Amino acid sequence: MDARSEFRDFLTSRRARITPGQVGLPANGGNRRVTGLRREEVALLAGVSADYYIKLERGNARGVSDSVLESLSRALHLDGAERAHLFALAAAANSGTRTPTRTPKPHVRPSIQRILDSMAIAPAYVRNRRLDILATNQLGKALLAPILAAPHQQPNVARFMFLDPAATDYYPDWERMAAGTVAILRAEAGRDPHDKALLDLVGELSTQSDLFRTRWATHNVLQHRGGVKRIHHPVVGELTLSYEALELTADTGLTIMAYSAEPATPACDALNLLASWAATTDRNNRSGSAPHPTPTPWPGTSA
Repeated sequence: MDARSEFRDFLTSRRARITPGQVGLPANGGNRRVTGLRREEVALLAGVSADYYIKLERGNARGVSDSVLESLSRALHLDGAERAHLFALAAAANSGTRTPTRTPKPHVRPSIQRILDSMAIAPAYVRNRRLDILATNQLGKALLAPILAAPHQQPNVARFMFLDPAATDYYPDWERMAAGTVAILRAEAGRDPHDKALLDLVGELSTQSDLFRTRWATHNVLQHRGGVKRIHHPVVGELTLSYEALELTADTGLTIMAYSAEPATPACDALNLLASWAATTDRNNRSGSAPHPTPTPWPGTSA
């Protein structure tokens, strides 16, 4: 990805979504020929000259100051994720680096695996910034079984989301989840636009999924920190789970994703059933019994 083009396209996309009325400017009836704000209006709101803003929107961010970026963030009503993305794009545009780089293969330390395993009643896994799943605990493995089922590939949330037909069953809120997944990858691409593995993943998804490609073109970004997720699991049915993203400060780029259910709720009961199923399956595997080739619905639940 070209840093100048990314900076240009992001500014253009944010300008297009802001109406004059949102920033206290007259709409001028039907005389407007652009969607959203005009360049001159953004310049006025940001306190810079129109010529300078036009230069920025053409992708020339060389030497742009933090104060100007802050002014643009306020003028364009950027949220925290968008503001961070704008600063990251400006830094990339100023770096002069164009060659894709290979990042070291991520490694989950044994102490991190022990932490995962100690979270016996919470599904948890470690992912990197490309949304590869690198390690799980027992309950996490059970919860993510459809994602982990892909043969001969590193399990990846985005690849499952857009290339596996099972994703629309697994995620009842597929549209929202898909948009969020793309926005997470967009934010990571802004932070490190020369990560070859990330570029390869985006290329793969763009080539094979029209839905991914359409969402990628919106330039929306998201910081994945916490929230609520609905999952329809093939063994225990639907679960509504809270999740938290716990960054591993000693392992740059790695994050523990941990899930929990509200006590005394159907989701809590379903999670307990899933834990029992996972423990039973693990015991059968270790004792040499035939493992489940696919998850078997728990009695009383719908697949």
